[in-house]
Amino acid sequence: MLVFETIAVAFAMFSAIPVPQPVWNDRNMRYALCAFPLVGVVLGLLWWCWGALCGVLDLPELLQAAGFCLLPPIVTGGIHLDGYADTSDALASHADPVRKQEILKDSHCGAFAIIRLCAYFAGYFALCGALEEDGRALVCCALGFVLSRTLSGFAVAAFPLARNTGLVHTFATAAVKSRVRLALALWAAAMAGAMYLIGGLSGGAMVLAALMTFGWYHRVAVRQFGGLSGDLAGWFLQKAEFGMLAALVLCQQLEACV
Repeated sequence: MLVFETIAVAFAMFSAIPVPQPVWNDRNMRYALCAFPLVGVVLGLLWWCWGALCGVLDLPELLQAAGFCLLPPIVTGGIHLDGYADTSDALASHADPVRKQEILKDSHCGAFAIIRLCAYFAGYFALCGALEEDGRALVCCALGFVLSRTLSGFAVAAFPLARNTGLVHTFATAAVKSRVRLALALWAAAMAGAMYLIGGLSGGAMVLAALMTFGWYHRVAVRQFGGLSGDLAGWFLQKAEFGMLAALVLCQQLEACV
């Protein structure tokens, strides 16, 4: 029962998928971060199913790309995009870390958030349209959704926090951090290995893109914001997924040229 409650906490927080709503407590939140990648498993399965359906029905390329582009925000309810938008506003201010934290807490959406969201969706849609939808590529993309959430959860349990309030603080303080970090590190290693074995150089390039984004994430969180917050976690996840898709499409284009 506790396992199902823990999974329900993760899905209730990080997805728009209807699940039972258990009362959050110390017991069912200890390992909720370990269940976060399961949201990526569901999203990855839906991504693969959409690709398979497009192949069977021979749908127009623009419609295929639109489906791939819209699936992540539909499954997550846009929670990570919200963090991406707020962080974009804060980074565009070029202010000190204290001021950046104030911008993150501001409920208003600034001009830079809108501009960068539009740019993000335009780029992601274009990459989805350029993606060669063979079986290996679709599986690597599906695994990428799991890897991004694995790294995001690991960061919550490992990075310094910017403040002692908020949902990230709630999840971080409730977690058994040493065990959570170990479990998520094993998740990440399994996903990275599977992506390389299935996708070869393309899968390896996707893993490298995710890890480089993760390193950048730590630098931005610590140096520009004084620590991690929920908005930054969303910003990282969107950046990582964009980077992995870009790496895959680039490898496919290079292979086509050889």
